[in-house]
Amino acid sequence: MNIAISNTSEKPIYQQLFEQISAQILKGELESGYCLTPIRQAAKELRVSIITVKKAWEELERCGLINTITGKGCFVAEFSPDEILRIRNEMVIKQMVSDISYYKSFGLTIEEVIELLKKAYTV
Repeated sequence: MNIAISNTSEKPIYQQLFEQISAQILKGELESGYCLTPIRQAAKELRVSIITVKKAWEELERCGLINTITGKGCFVAEFSPDEILRIRNEMVIKQMVSDISYYKSFGLTIEEVIELLKKAYTV
C-alpha cells in the first residue's frame, strides 16, 4: 500500500486515503484478500489521527471495497472483472456529477466542458 498525504490539498485527508486506496484496489495493485494496515498503525505511519484513518476505512467498506473481520483486520474484497468495472464507473460518475454542477455554474456547455477536459487530461 503506497499512500502520499498532502497537507496543502483542499481534500480532507480521509478522502485522500480513500481515493488512493480505492484506486489501488480497482487497478489490481491491492489484490483480493490483501490485509490493510491496522488503523492505529496506519495513523502512526501517516502521522494522522486514528479517526481520520477509521473514516477512510469505513468509506472503503461502505463502497464494498474492503471487508472487516473482527479481531483479524480489514481485507480487500473479492471482485470479478465486471464488479471492478461497475464499482469504478459508479465512483467516477459520482465525482462527475459533483464536477458538472460546478461547470454548469459557469454556464459552460457540454462541448466546452469536453474540450477543457481534453486539455486538462493531457497536462
